[in-house]
Amino acid sequence: MPLPDAYAAYNRNKVLTASPAELTLMLYEGAIKFCNIAIVGIENKDIEKAHTNIIKTEKIIEEFLRSLDEKYPVYKEFENVYVYLMRRLREANAYKDKEILEEVLTHLRSMRDTWKDVMNQSRPHGS
Repeated sequence: MPLPDAYAAYNRNKVLTASPAELTLMLYEGAIKFCNIAIVGIENKDIEKAHTNIIKTEKIIEEFLRSLDEKYPVYKEFENVYVYLMRRLREANAYKDKEILEEVLTHLRSMRDTWKDVMNQSRPHGS
């Protein structure tokens, strides 16, 4: 199996065997990665790269919005944050604004780090 195929198979297996918590972490990591690539696109005047990666980031945020469960008390707060991030991503895309993307990145990193903390606290002791 050529190396790129092996890498793709590994990644596919990683996603298929991940817990819901791990999948959420992967989505945060993906959103951060795509947002960073969009920033590089803007810096390099590569409008297509910036646009494509902002859209990828938006799709992940849309998935977070769709997966929110109203039965949890934090539902509305998360909904407000995700809606805000979507609005900012659209503004960043319209104006190819690096500073807006850096603001979005700050929020995404903070949310990812909080998610990691929750995952670590919920792990059984001794793992």
